[in-house]
Amino acid sequence: MNLSSSSLSSSLSSASPHPLAPYGWDAGWEAEFAPYAERGLLPGRVVRVDRGQCDLVTPAGTVRADTEFVVPRDPMKVVCTGDWAAVDPDGGDPRYVRTLLPRRTAFVRSTSSKRSEGQILAANVDHAIVAVSLAAEVDLGRIERFLALAWESGAQPMVVLTKADLVPDAVGLSYLVQDVETTAPGVTVLPVSALTGDGLDVLVASVSQGTSVLLGQSGAGKSTLANALLGEDVMDVRATRDTDGKGRHTTTTRNLLALPGGGVLIDTPGLRGVGLWDAESGVGQVFSEIEELAERCRFHDCAHGSEPGCAVLAAIDAGELPERRLESYRKLMRENQWIVAKTDARVRAEIKRDWKRKGALGRAAMEAKRGRWQ
Repeated sequence: MNLSSSSLSSSLSSASPHPLAPYGWDAGWEAEFAPYAERGLLPGRVVRVDRGQCDLVTPAGTVRADTEFVVPRDPMKVVCTGDWAAVDPDGGDPRYVRTLLPRRTAFVRSTSSKRSEGQILAANVDHAIVAVSLAAEVDLGRIERFLALAWESGAQPMVVLTKADLVPDAVGLSYLVQDVETTAPGVTVLPVSALTGDGLDVLVASVSQGTSVLLGQSGAGKSTLANALLGEDVMDVRATRDTDGKGRHTTTTRNLLALPGGGVLIDTPGLRGVGLWDAESGVGQVFSEIEELAERCRFHDCAHGSEPGCAVLAAIDAGELPERRLESYRKLMRENQWIVAKTDARVRAEIKRDWKRKGALGRAAMEAKRGRWQ
């Protein structure tokens, strides 16, 4: 669909729904875009990013534009699927994305490189759907990791247990759901089967408002789930390996798609690694029961190791808190602190001071023991 500048202006000022409303356009975005509208630029939402270019849906239809002006040195500010942008109107060759509107939310993980960089997987997301396949053993630690990043992004997470038809025993399925719910306080856990349709109506209702990002490992059934939500086979699907239940990367780029029942879906490639990126508050939300218990510890800086009056250890002894949860909490907090320390000199200095303090305490304890022995 191509519109002239005058007819496009008329359509945007009319009382009819904005052509970008199905993609999440609202009064807030319109206010952010106002200065660029005065310059004659078009609003657009990024639906796909390629090297040096991107596709955007605009009031004039889907356009392809060059991203030369939105490639800063900071990898956290590069154009990403889900971004709202100001793009040249028709007539320019090449057509350029001139700027990105400030993001409301961003789902970020650390890269696997040694350069301590964050990678944005999706922008302006309201719901983060973590797809977990029931064709293989459920990895609770990986779910906790995904949820920490989801909470930190500002999105509302949901765990979808795909391929639920492979667990025909209703009691066994309920136990699996309960196990995941224990690791996901405040998060909906929904078993779904794209084959039988079970649970899809609940999921469709959950994603019908706002933008949802679909996350998970290869073989988690994301593309099949995306097709079920879209009502047609848009995403390529391949069978998982029988030996280990793992799949191949069928989705190679992040794509934004409008759902027929309302809402927008961003499908992502399978993620092998899910490194934390400055996600301390997200980790705290995933392990909210531990943080609540910690407030009742005798010492405010309790490490929940062997300190007297530790409410966390007391809960483990009483069988109220699984020890696995505490170990996972410690692991993610250590990892997050390490990531932050690599990029923040102040945090590095604090960690060094803490190491020195603990070292001094250890040496003092050894000296005291030697004194008793002598």
